[in-house]
Amino acid sequence: MFVAGNFIEAIAGLLNLVITLYVWVIIARAVISWVNADPYNPIVRMLCNLTDPVLYRLRQTLPMAFGGIDMSPVVALLILWFLRAFLVQSLYDIARAMQ
Repeated sequence: MFVAGNFIEAIAGLLNLVITLYVWVIIARAVISWVNADPYNPIVRMLCNLTDPVLYRLRQTLPMAFGGIDMSPVVALLILWFLRAFLVQSLYDIARAMQ
Protein backbone atom coordinates (compact mmCIF):
# COMPACT_ATOMS: atom_id res chain seq x y z
CA MET A 1 0.00 0.00 0.00
CA PHE A 2 2.98 2.32 0.42
CA VAL A 3 3.27 2.61 -3.38
CA ALA A 4 -0.29 3.92 -3.65
CA GLY A 5 0.38 6.29 -0.75
CA ASN A 6 3.50 7.61 -2.45
CA PHE A 7 1.58 8.03 -5.70
CA ILE A 8 -1.17 10.03 -4.00
CA GLU A 9 1.44 12.12 -2.19
CA ALA A 10 3.14 12.87 -5.51
CA ILE A 11 -0.20 13.91 -7.04
CA ALA A 12 -0.84 16.18 -4.04
CA GLY A 13 2.58 17.77 -4.41
CA LEU A 14 2.07 18.32 -8.13
CA LEU A 15 -1.37 19.79 -7.56
CA ASN A 16 0.04 22.08 -4.87
CA LEU A 17 2.72 23.27 -7.30
CA VAL A 18 0.21 23.91 -10.10
CA ILE A 19 -2.07 25.86 -7.77
CA THR A 20 0.85 27.94 -6.49
CA LEU A 21 2.01 28.76 -10.01
CA TYR A 22 -1.52 29.70 -11.07
CA VAL A 23 -1.87 31.97 -8.04
CA TRP A 24 1.26 33.84 -9.15
CA VAL A 25 -0.03 34.03 -12.73
CA ILE A 26 -3.29 35.59 -11.52
CA ILE A 27 -1.38 38.05 -9.33
CA ALA A 28 0.84 39.02 -12.26
CA ARG A 29 -2.21 39.49 -14.46
CA ALA A 30 -3.84 41.73 -11.85
CA VAL A 31 -0.70 43.85 -11.54
CA ILE A 32 -0.43 44.16 -15.33
CA SER A 33 -4.05 45.28 -15.52
CA TRP A 34 -3.22 48.23 -13.25
CA VAL A 35 -0.61 49.58 -15.68
CA ASN A 36 -1.06 50.30 -19.35
CA ALA A 37 0.80 47.25 -20.66
CA ASP A 38 1.26 46.59 -24.36
CA PRO A 39 -1.41 44.03 -25.33
CA TYR A 40 0.87 42.67 -28.08
CA ASN A 41 3.67 41.83 -25.68
CA PRO A 42 4.11 38.03 -25.64
CA ILE A 43 4.25 37.86 -21.83
CA VAL A 44 1.05 39.89 -21.46
CA ARG A 45 -0.67 37.73 -24.08
CA MET A 46 0.46 34.55 -22.31
CA LEU A 47 -0.86 35.81 -18.95
CA CYS A 48 -4.16 36.79 -20.56
CA ASN A 49 -4.49 33.44 -22.31
CA LEU A 50 -3.82 31.56 -19.06
CA THR A 51 -6.19 33.56 -16.88
CA ASP A 52 -9.01 34.71 -19.18
CA PRO A 53 -10.97 31.41 -19.20
CA VAL A 54 -11.24 31.33 -15.40
CA LEU A 55 -11.71 35.05 -14.85
CA TYR A 56 -14.24 35.33 -17.69
CA ARG A 57 -16.42 32.62 -16.12
CA LEU A 58 -16.22 34.32 -12.75
CA ARG A 59 -17.18 37.65 -14.31
CA GLN A 60 -20.19 36.02 -15.97
CA THR A 61 -21.29 34.20 -12.83
CA LEU A 62 -20.74 36.93 -10.25
CA PRO A 63 -21.10 40.53 -11.34
CA MET A 64 -18.45 42.06 -9.11
CA ALA A 65 -17.54 45.45 -10.52
CA PHE A 66 -17.36 47.73 -7.50
CA GLY A 67 -16.66 51.24 -8.69
CA GLY A 68 -14.92 49.97 -11.80
CA ILE A 69 -12.73 47.51 -9.88
CA ASP A 70 -12.78 43.94 -11.12
CA MET A 71 -12.97 41.58 -8.17
CA SER A 72 -12.76 38.34 -10.16
CA PRO A 73 -9.01 37.83 -9.45
CA VAL A 74 -9.72 38.08 -5.72
CA VAL A 75 -12.49 35.46 -5.98
CA ALA A 76 -10.23 33.23 -8.08
CA LEU A 77 -7.47 33.51 -5.47
CA LEU A 78 -9.93 32.62 -2.71
CA ILE A 79 -11.08 29.56 -4.65
CA LEU A 80 -7.48 28.47 -5.22
CA TRP A 81 -6.70 29.00 -1.54
CA PHE A 82 -9.67 26.80 -0.63
CA LEU A 83 -8.53 24.09 -3.07
CA ARG A 84 -5.05 24.15 -1.60
CA ALA A 85 -6.30 24.06 1.99
CA PHE A 86 -8.95 21.38 1.44
CA LEU A 87 -8.06 19.21 -1.54
CA VAL A 88 -4.27 19.15 -1.33
CA GLN A 89 -4.26 18.68 2.41
CA SER A 90 -6.84 15.88 2.13
CA LEU A 91 -4.68 14.11 -0.44
CA TYR A 92 -1.65 14.41 1.86
CA ASP A 93 -3.68 12.99 4.75
CA ILE A 94 -4.89 10.07 2.62
CA ALA A 95 -1.31 9.37 1.51
CA ARG A 96 -0.07 9.39 5.11
CA ALA A 97 -2.84 7.01 6.15
CA MET A 98 -1.89 4.58 3.36
CA GLN A 99 1.79 4.41 4.31
